[in-house]
Amino acid sequence: MTAAQWLLLFSWAGLTLYALFGGADFGGGFWDALAGGARRGRAQRELIEHSIGPVWEANHVWLIFVLVMFWTCFPGVFASVCSTLYIPLTLVAIGIIARGAAFAFRKASTELWQQRLFGGAFALSSVLTPFFLGTIAGGVASGRVPYGLAAGGIVTSWWNATSLMAGALAVGATAYLAAVYLTADARRGGDPGLADVFRRRGLWTAAVTGVVAILGIFVVRVDAPSLYTGLTGRALPLVVVSGVAGLASMVALAFRRYALARVTAALAVAAVLWGWAVAQYPVMLPPGVTVPEAAADPAVLHATLGTVIAGMVLLVPSLLWLYVLFQRPAPGPSSKTTDR
Repeated sequence: MTAAQWLLLFSWAGLTLYALFGGADFGGGFWDALAGGARRGRAQRELIEHSIGPVWEANHVWLIFVLVMFWTCFPGVFASVCSTLYIPLTLVAIGIIARGAAFAFRKASTELWQQRLFGGAFALSSVLTPFFLGTIAGGVASGRVPYGLAAGGIVTSWWNATSLMAGALAVGATAYLAAVYLTADARRGGDPGLADVFRRRGLWTAAVTGVVAILGIFVVRVDAPSLYTGLTGRALPLVVVSGVAGLASMVALAFRRYALARVTAALAVAAVLWGWAVAQYPVMLPPGVTVPEAAADPAVLHATLGTVIAGMVLLVPSLLWLYVLFQRPAPGPSSKTTDR
């Protein structure tokens, strides 16, 4: 493999991790909005805050990593996407900022009206941000982002059938991941009743998202035929894996096998992303801008590849240790130590 191919592989792996971890954070905001009133929804909101709090900023590392990688290694593609899709990209940036600020301000607020205001902002941005991220993906995948500065339609590039379908699928997938992850967190926290609440939500969200995905196949067939050809051709095994993993996660949830449900749910979402990549490869911007054509100077690629490998040696073990520590059961009263 060439340096450009390795860097593209690392970038897509980073995008996948952002979808699986950052996506679940967005989904947590979705369920925060549906938790109910201040008293009835208190337990759900406390679980959501506890689940996303310790790894909040860690998840955005993957988004920053992906942006820097494309900016450095595939600058023409980065410029084309940013200049054509600047409207949804701006809305995504506003959503991420508003979401983080609202999450922090709600925890610090003492008045009920303030908590409701910031809670509403947190929930709304948690839904709109993945939606616009999905519309961006749909615009690129459907070939509506030509190579060049602002060469595509600033509205039609992301407001089209494929983009709207991808946006709805992104919202559904994030809500689905969050519900599945929260079931295990609730059980580990000693609240089986709350785990059952999110178990039921995970089941119906998986069903709704599956219907959206099936309908999306017909949308792509009409609106993005080249993408449809790739998905039903060499990427078909990954499409099948996504469907089977999604069904397996529903079965695991039904039988309260929450750890298994987490794995299969993550696999279902990851297979969708990698199916898109396989269907489109080696084209980065349809219809014909390939990886070698879009890659930066070889000297830049080799320097970046070495830096990425060195950085992974430091970053990946640290993040793994963070997740391991966070997934440990909370200590019981007898094991707590006195604060110093």
